[in-house]
Amino acid sequence: MKNGRGGIWRLPPAFDGSKRMPLPRFTVLTEKDQRNLKDFFHHFAHLAKCVLVPGGHIFIATNPLVSHLVYENFLRVGFEKRGEIIRTVYTLRGGDRPKNAHDEFSDVTVMPKSCWEPWGLFRKPCEGRVQDNLRNWKTGGLRRISPTEPFKDMITSSPARKHEREIAPHPSLKPQSFLRQIVRASLPLGEGTILDPFMGSGSTIAAAEACGLKSIGLEIRKEYFTMAESAIPKLAALRIR
Repeated sequence: MKNGRGGIWRLPPAFDGSKRMPLPRFTVLTEKDQRNLKDFFHHFAHLAKCVLVPGGHIFIATNPLVSHLVYENFLRVGFEKRGEIIRTVYTLRGGDRPKNAHDEFSDVTVMPKSCWEPWGLFRKPCEGRVQDNLRNWKTGGLRRISPTEPFKDMITSSPARKHEREIAPHPSLKPQSFLRQIVRASLPLGEGTILDPFMGSGSTIAAAEACGLKSIGLEIRKEYFTMAESAIPKLAALRIR
């Protein structure tokens, strides 16, 4: 992505005056690529099950083309699928006519225009009833929005705004307006620790900080870890309407 060539990354052309971010072409994953993806998440699911308390949840961002390759591995190691959080977000991905044949096939769209992003939701099995698990482990459910409104599985969310991207120029930055809803829901009693093992620019950790929740972030890329050190306090301080 950085040098603009190689792998499954492409540099999309400008579209309606906007230059699109480099995107992975998931439609060209080989069988080997798909096996590697499944193996990775099968191993990750095993490790995640070791560190989660009973009733703890995993939220995992994916996309409609590869979500099945990710989800099945959590089920194989014993997680319960608790649904999906649908992030409705309009991007410039998809909806294009056939490459180099726009005029010839002007009424054809190669793929649907992307208008949503699925976040798989999995739970480590509870010990006993949910109420027992909440008393013993402080989790097992999701925090309500208010006494009269439950947490919902559809959240309207725009892409990260310019001022957030200036603070944290990470290629997959998620907006604070969305992440703060996710982290708040994940600890139903406001107790416990949120773990982001793929921290990137630290946006999830910043969201937890803004919500007054404990969190731990891990990042293998030194440049992103350095970015996170600077970005987390600035993102956490943003006032979100």
